[in-house]
Amino acid sequence: MRRWPCGSPGTWACSRTARQFQTGAHKTLASKPTPRIERISPAAAIPGGEIAIHGAGFGSTNHSRPLVRFGDTQAEILIAGDNQLVACVPEGPSSGLVRVSTPAGESEPFAMQLGVQIAENLHPVASPAVDSEGNIYVTYSGQRGQKVPVSLYKVTANYEVKPYVTDLLNPSGLALDRAGNLYVSCRNDGTIHRVAPDGRSQLWVEGMGIATGLAFDAEQNLFVGDRSGTIFKINPDRQIFVYATLEPSIAAYHLAFSPAGELYVAAPTTSSFDHIARINHHGEVSLFYRGLGRPQGLSFDRASNLYVAASKGGHRGIVRITPEGQADVVLSGTGLVGLALLPSRRVVLTTTDALFSLDWDVEGLPLAR
Repeated sequence: MRRWPCGSPGTWACSRTARQFQTGAHKTLASKPTPRIERISPAAAIPGGEIAIHGAGFGSTNHSRPLVRFGDTQAEILIAGDNQLVACVPEGPSSGLVRVSTPAGESEPFAMQLGVQIAENLHPVASPAVDSEGNIYVTYSGQRGQKVPVSLYKVTANYEVKPYVTDLLNPSGLALDRAGNLYVSCRNDGTIHRVAPDGRSQLWVEGMGIATGLAFDAEQNLFVGDRSGTIFKINPDRQIFVYATLEPSIAAYHLAFSPAGELYVAAPTTSSFDHIARINHHGEVSLFYRGLGRPQGLSFDRASNLYVAASKGGHRGIVRITPEGQADVVLSGTGLVGLALLPSRRVVLTTTDALFSLDWDVEGLPLAR
């Protein structure tokens, strides 16, 4: 079959074909729906976390990929499909309003909760502590045996970062009593130190093995997790009891009391199927939940849901476990090691090197006062 070049006697046919092609392209573009976001999961994240955007009209047009923006900041798309996009939350997004754009148009903004970094160059290994005035306490733990210039920082309610304690070696777990004293475990030498509100610290007890997680019960007994396999109970008179024994952890024990007064313990191992233990008032240990990867910091809300810094199904972040044992990743983020849920519906998050704050529709337990 002979093909006429453009500009030859077949020019009219060539032009007609071109017009048909262009018209078809416009029809194809017009037939593509405007992107629409229906939901985002998880609905909260910190920079670096992965979120799934569910909706419609995300398919590529003319070989172009959709764009995802948080405010004015563009995000990296990891997986793209017609009805779902997986994106990585960018650093420093201008807002939590998410939009998806394609050549067919731009979606309506969809709001999600984003954490804001309030401190960096830290080394937390567990959850932060927050006092009744909104001051946040966080560690620079360092490698085992490493003496660092500042071992504890105090972040005020206005997010001003101040050196707080300088003479502790490998501070790990933190807990506040009702008088505002901060208790600090030091995993290097098995000691517990008490820090007064003015920052003066003193040795409180010693001989706690590899002391890690701390938590107070309603009677102001302090519980200490020795990661070699013991949960100690220390009463207000500093009498020490062995409360329960567990399997050793390669990293730490993380402790939290439920509203019902039962002690919950996370003990990360190298497994991707770790468990959360529950210890009743008599020191009897039972399995609460199994199926987490490297579970660390713990915190309860007012409805008795447990929140854990862990991974589930390959997704890292904060996992919520209901009293009935239903678990879901509700906040996405990498490097998370702990959290503190506040009654003001705010959460303070620690990663391996930073501190984040996020307004969240989760009401934490009352703070010690």
